[in-house]
Amino acid sequence: METKRIVFIGVGGQGNLLASRLLGEASLGAGIPAVVSEIHGMAQRGGIVESAVLMGEATSPIVSNGEADVLVGFEPVESLRALTKCNKDTVVITNTHPLPPFTVFIGQGAYPPVEDMLDMIRARVNRVISLDGNALAAEAGNPLSLNMVMLGALIGAGAIDIDAEQMKKTISESTKQAFLASNLKAFELGMESV
Repeated sequence: METKRIVFIGVGGQGNLLASRLLGEASLGAGIPAVVSEIHGMAQRGGIVESAVLMGEATSPIVSNGEADVLVGFEPVESLRALTKCNKDTVVITNTHPLPPFTVFIGQGAYPPVEDMLDMIRARVNRVISLDGNALAAEAGNPLSLNMVMLGALIGAGAIDIDAEQMKKTISESTKQAFLASNLKAFELGMESV
């Protein structure tokens, strides 16, 4: 089986670690070997959080520069920063809703226009899927379900060998029941957006 390398990137509190764990569980549930790794960085202070899921016969949990098959970016600047992990065939799925760092709010930095960042990403890879994941999460009834929206977009993109039913089963078994309906709705909205 061909190894697929999926990198999740975002900032602390966006739920990308849960998304990567759920993808790893769904992969195992589908009979596909999986390795999940995470780099927390400054997660508790709203800093960068990176995780990866390697599906197939992976021998290392590390995704080196140029090796990602899919990049799932929860924040547009972080998607742009993670482009070093990509090659021209990488599928990039990015949230377009900005979450500017603290330095922007205190006037010590500038946040680039989202469309400019998307243009830079499009110049490096052949396939870019962009969506306002935060708006879709709010539409699902839970603003904290961005991670489910992004998982839905990943599955909807058809870039990996996990189907919607397997992913929904994993979400149903592995997330809190209080949020299950909104998580499944967010997942479906993410799939539909692709």
